[in-house]
Amino acid sequence: MCVAAKMKHLLLAAVFLFETFLHASTRSTAPSSEFRLDGNFLIGGLFDIHFAWGPGRHLRPEALDCSTQCFSISSYRRFQLMRFTVEEINNSTSLLPNVTLGYEMFDHCSDTLSFPGILKLISVNGQIQPWAEPNTKLSKVIAVVGPFTSTQSLTAAPLFMVDLIPMVNYGSSTSIFSKKAKFPSFLRTVHTNSDIIEVIVTILKHFQWRWVAFLYTADDYGSDGLDLFVKRIRDTDICIAYTKDLNADINFSRLFTHIELLRIRVIIVFTAEVAAKVLIKSAIHFNVTDKVWIANDAWSLNKQLPKMEEIRNIGTVLGVAQPIVTVPGFGDFIHSAKGQSECGYAGQQLCGNQVFNCSDWSAQTILEADPSFSFPVYSAVYAIAHALHKTLQCEEEGCSNITVYPNMVLAALQKSNFTLLNHTIQFDENGDLKFGLYFLVFWNRTGDAQKFGFYQFYPTANFYINSTEIIWYTNKEVPTSLCTPECPDGYARKQTYIHRCCFTCEICPNETYINVTEDPYNCISCKETEWSDEGSTSCNLRLVEYIQFTDMGAVLILVGAGTFVGLSGAISVLFAFNYNTPVVRSAGGPMCFLILGCLTLCSISVFFYFGKPTSASCILRYLPFLLFFTVCLACFVVRSFQIVCIFKIAAKFPKLQRWWTKYHGQWLLVTGAFTAQALLLIVSFSYDSPSPYNETSWNHDRIVLFCSLNLEATSFSFVLLGLLSCLCFIFSYMGKDLPKNYNEAKAITFCLLLLILTWILFVTIYMLYHGKFIQSLNALAVLCSLYSFLLWYFLPKCYIIIFQSHKNTPQYFQCLIQNYTKTISK
Repeated sequence: MCVAAKMKHLLLAAVFLFETFLHASTRSTAPSSEFRLDGNFLIGGLFDIHFAWGPGRHLRPEALDCSTQCFSISSYRRFQLMRFTVEEINNSTSLLPNVTLGYEMFDHCSDTLSFPGILKLISVNGQIQPWAEPNTKLSKVIAVVGPFTSTQSLTAAPLFMVDLIPMVNYGSSTSIFSKKAKFPSFLRTVHTNSDIIEVIVTILKHFQWRWVAFLYTADDYGSDGLDLFVKRIRDTDICIAYTKDLNADINFSRLFTHIELLRIRVIIVFTAEVAAKVLIKSAIHFNVTDKVWIANDAWSLNKQLPKMEEIRNIGTVLGVAQPIVTVPGFGDFIHSAKGQSECGYAGQQLCGNQVFNCSDWSAQTILEADPSFSFPVYSAVYAIAHALHKTLQCEEEGCSNITVYPNMVLAALQKSNFTLLNHTIQFDENGDLKFGLYFLVFWNRTGDAQKFGFYQFYPTANFYINSTEIIWYTNKEVPTSLCTPECPDGYARKQTYIHRCCFTCEICPNETYINVTEDPYNCISCKETEWSDEGSTSCNLRLVEYIQFTDMGAVLILVGAGTFVGLSGAISVLFAFNYNTPVVRSAGGPMCFLILGCLTLCSISVFFYFGKPTSASCILRYLPFLLFFTVCLACFVVRSFQIVCIFKIAAKFPKLQRWWTKYHGQWLLVTGAFTAQALLLIVSFSYDSPSPYNETSWNHDRIVLFCSLNLEATSFSFVLLGLLSCLCFIFSYMGKDLPKNYNEAKAITFCLLLLILTWILFVTIYMLYHGKFIQSLNALAVLCSLYSFLLWYFLPKCYIIIFQSHKNTPQYFQCLIQNYTKTISK
């Protein structure tokens, strides 16, 4: 309602201009035979037979005389096609029987200065009454065909929208006309700009052109095309390197210089036909070469430019073209019309902008003009006729005699569904076309537009290109248009400029790869189970490694562990049979069996260093050794202390000797060490227990299955072991000058030295060597630690028991002690 009110105020302001224009037409009173035809119902027609190019100076209120402007033969062809279509419908016996269609057409050559023709179409008896009641005093015009350009339609459409007079447009493709809230009675038989842009982008993608210029006319049509193109390429690899509106004052030399400096090889020309002609001729004049020009449907089928001799110098011209539908009988109509003196009166036909000098153009020239938008004109007139046919409820006998209002024709138009020359004519809810396709053409060397593909929109999108048909300016190879050449395989783009098409290339480091189809800008990290070299496009599976039980080194270590268990058992039996002998008693008596038992339990850890690690095997790899080796070291601390106490401390500190004996200090120390280590291990394993771990940092192409041990969490356990080792070494070293044959302390000292050397050697190898065999070396270090006590502490005592039984007597030991006492007293 608000829009209608504004339109009525606009109409009031235009009435004066319209009446002034009618009275000013004094050049002739001849009938406008080509522009007007009487009938029961009239169809308005707006065609830009002439066009105003450039910024004209408007110094006083007056309408533009179109006959003084530039002539367009292709628009005149479309004008004649509407005349032919009305005549064909009137001659039909099945469509609108006994009803005669007429037309009132005007030369609409300006966006803003050609309103008298529009006002004539909406006037009744030379008057416009915007305040009249709806559906009263309406014009005989039931619908309007045209105008051609989007800007013309934008200025003219509101005047027709007020009374819902249908506008069936054949050339305005700007997307704003799809908004029915603003243009409720606007329909069109041409595809929208979004369809044309979709085809152009598809061409760019197919040939991988990513660095393009976009030239457009400085009007609603060109600006809409640019906006749609920018939105469409937003998520693609295509970049607009340069844009420029082709106004009348443009400096073409500067334009082409910029394009050359930016190294652009593909130029999209989204303009009207007249602007494209000026551009191409300027490109020839300034010797622009080696370019691919992509034409929109407004000028892709131009007949003059491809015939120019220098046209091949500018490069290759591709185009998006409407399919050429041959209208039967149109050629005969043109020849017949030109054979008659319809121009008459010295070629002048006068009634406002119904003036045209047609004597300079032959029938053949008209027929050979650019046929673009011809079928849209033909189908637009037929769509109105079919809608009127339904509104009048026509049958074979004739049509009903009812009053027809434009809004009734509009309702029937919106439901159009008929076949015309094997094309189904339908409109969607926005009044846009629901049929058709675009051909892809290039200008060949004979000056013709040769097809090399198509893009079909309905019923489903279908795209085809046969690039071998195209004759490129490079002869055979498809031209390239890139800001930066594609990165080599394995390189990622690093965007350093505003445009994403301009970048540098950086090689992807180890353990990463690049997938250009997903993300050409970022190197993707490989999974933990995969690896890759520098500059890779994919990852490879890592080789999984661990020490199997069948490995030769594992077999030898396991045999050694089994032998150790056997020896420990044999020594325990030997000591049991000789339990009351001095050798067994001096070795620790009952504590010997505890040491041997703990050493045997420690050896269990060795068996879990092989095979595929599991959570349980990782715990059993460390727990038995850390826990029971602590008990062993505590026992040796007790033995070292007792030896030193017997020979050195007892005489000096008798109370300490009595307290140690009374409260069984040796067992208290062992129990305390065991309890402390057990608590420490429970806490540390609860916080972070040993678990299977994939070691990938050692070798990039393989995974070593490992067991992780949190050194921070278990640090107190290792501190306890180190403390016990230090105490044991201190006490045993204090007994180095004991009786020569009473070598308990010396044996313990030697065992500890072997233990320390073993682990120093293992840690050194661990830091230098990274591989799966480090686990075998770890198991070997554990086994060597156990063997050091078994061989250098227990085995000599077994030798005395078995082979030197004379030394295994109380008298022998008493003699050693007495001799040592005498030596000290001296």
